[in-house]
Amino acid sequence: LQNGYVGKAPESGSTRTFRVDALNQIKSSKTDPAGFELVLYPTIQLGDGSASNIAMLHELPDPVTKVVWDNYACLSLATAQKLKLETGDLVTVDVAGQKLKLPTFIQPGLHDGVVAVAVGYGRTAAGSIANGVGQNAALWAKALNGEAVYSGQVAQVTKAGGKIQLALTAGHNAMEGRQIVVEATLKDYEKNKSANIHKHHLWSIWGGHQYNGNKWGMAIDLNSCTGCSACVVACQSENNVPSVGKKYVLEGREMHWLRIDRYYKGDPSSPEAVFQPMLCQHCDNAPCESVCPVLATVHSDEGTNDMVYNRCVGTRYCANNCPYKVRRFNWFNYRKEIPAPTHMGFNPDVTVRIRGVMEKCSFCIHKIKNARAQVKLEGRALKDGDVKTACQTACPTDTIIFGDTNDPKSRVALAMKEERSYGLLEEWGAKPSIRYMTKIRNNNLETATPAHGAPKEGGHS
Repeated sequence: LQNGYVGKAPESGSTRTFRVDALNQIKSSKTDPAGFELVLYPTIQLGDGSASNIAMLHELPDPVTKVVWDNYACLSLATAQKLKLETGDLVTVDVAGQKLKLPTFIQPGLHDGVVAVAVGYGRTAAGSIANGVGQNAALWAKALNGEAVYSGQVAQVTKAGGKIQLALTAGHNAMEGRQIVVEATLKDYEKNKSANIHKHHLWSIWGGHQYNGNKWGMAIDLNSCTGCSACVVACQSENNVPSVGKKYVLEGREMHWLRIDRYYKGDPSSPEAVFQPMLCQHCDNAPCESVCPVLATVHSDEGTNDMVYNRCVGTRYCANNCPYKVRRFNWFNYRKEIPAPTHMGFNPDVTVRIRGVMEKCSFCIHKIKNARAQVKLEGRALKDGDVKTACQTACPTDTIIFGDTNDPKSRVALAMKEERSYGLLEEWGAKPSIRYMTKIRNNNLETATPAHGAPKEGGHS
């Protein structure tokens, strides 16, 4: 790789030429200084929209904007201020006489001269889920030399009046100085492997738990996470997590057991973004357990925080007492809304929850049980790697490591001993069973910029 190739070096010394004229297809034809350059892009969820009749794809938050169930016209903070727009305000986008009315989304870091709109929406014959969701921006794609060009056309953006409330799953974009995502520069890391981690002196009135067998835990390397959200889809599919639709997302009733938190840092006009997978931390001193009046959430002898659905009466005290906000209350019986034969898509190894119970990440407890049954048949003990959670299996960058922390040679135990690992909000004394590893920025700065001053909801301050 250092020499530019893998395997046998090519015998020929000739190099391939680059067609400079190919750039003419995306060269901006913008001549009107009052206009914008149009950028059409596929979202990570829907792509070109060919699979848009799948509800979980619409409900998967965009990794950057965190909007679900809509496409929108992305504008920069300065442009929105100039046009006196706020997130959700309707604008008319006119490209060569073809007009669409779209809600505005104010996107930090976007160029002031660009309006960006996602394709894959506005279907009319895709199915009951996809039909009528968003607007069809693909009609703006320009054909040039037999190829579709999605960038560079001139667009006019005018305020249309009216407002559409966008369904955002993240209402806040800043860490406000708290130790949530810890970052360090390469120079910081070279000087101190645990750079920028504030270590607390903790004490507890709890006696602690004894784990004589397995003690399950997880390590998440923030340096590897790209925010792609493959883990979110895997978790939802594996654990029969329902999609609730835009109406209930707007009411804060989304059901994802795993989410990707995105935070901005630096100048709102040109910020950096960081991503953090967030799920139940399976705390040793779980604050949810101490407030449940019916012992519906209990601690196992293997370190997992379990839910007994038949006991839960829906007080939601546990959600109020969770500092990580990873518990979900099932307001409705969504299973009844699933028509045949798609109900056969449920995972039979995971209970389909009824209305009125709290649910959350289980560390894929069914996979632990299945692995234990399998090794019993094989006449051996569990070894590292026998159990992999759905999120871990789906992650393309090996960000998530799961295993037995009581095994000192396991990957997760070794990762947790790394100097750049830390417990999230450890000052609460909850003793989470998940440890994060700091994100290292490969730049020439001495100290990472604190994650302050980020724009608030919708990207505007």
